[in-house]
Amino acid sequence: MNAFTGTMMIELEDRVDQLEEWTEGKGLIVQGADNTFCSGSDLNAVRAISNPQEGMEMCMFMQNTLTRLQRLPLISVALVQGKALGGGAELTTACDFRLMTSGSQIRFVHKHMGLVPGWGGAARLVQIVGRQNALKMLSSACKVDPDYAVHAGLADGFLAPAEDGRALEETENWLSSFVKGPAAVIRAAKKVVLSGQELPLIEALRMEKDVFGSVWGGPANLEALAQRQKHK
Repeated sequence: MNAFTGTMMIELEDRVDQLEEWTEGKGLIVQGADNTFCSGSDLNAVRAISNPQEGMEMCMFMQNTLTRLQRLPLISVALVQGKALGGGAELTTACDFRLMTSGSQIRFVHKHMGLVPGWGGAARLVQIVGRQNALKMLSSACKVDPDYAVHAGLADGFLAPAEDGRALEETENWLSSFVKGPAAVIRAAKKVVLSGQELPLIEALRMEKDVFGSVWGGPANLEALAQRQKHK
């Protein structure tokens, strides 16, 4: 069921480390194996760190990892096939977009474990779907199917059934329109959106100015001016 073990948490951090060094990257698809996105934390791993101090350390480790994932200058999509439960649901919120296959579900099951999200999933969920929808999803632990997810703003579309084997190709095609163009420009767009989301207005405006300055007069800008591509 692709549950998060301690080893998998460390491996995820390693992948984020690598992606932070990918200076020419533009897009990222996060997908689970065997048509299952992620069923959350492995129960054996949870039982092994049941005391509050170790639980907080695990919480902060994953919160940091998923925040770094969200802040990558890449346009990211979670391809949700099968179930995304608990920590898996939180992982989807660290991506810019979410696409769901027919029959899949996102479910914040934390209350059934006597918990609330701790990896940043609640804060990100409020930003994505708003306060009321987030409260409904967390307090009811309801199954969020593709129709509900699209209606609530949690998902950006749904795809063919996972067993058709076309979901990844469809996701790549969907993402292609957003990552078409020079890497420097795509990465700059992600940076200014993140700053607008996370920073106070004055700081966000300052960041936007700095990022604008990094692409003004750059190769992509000069080429577009030479070819008069503004309206193409």
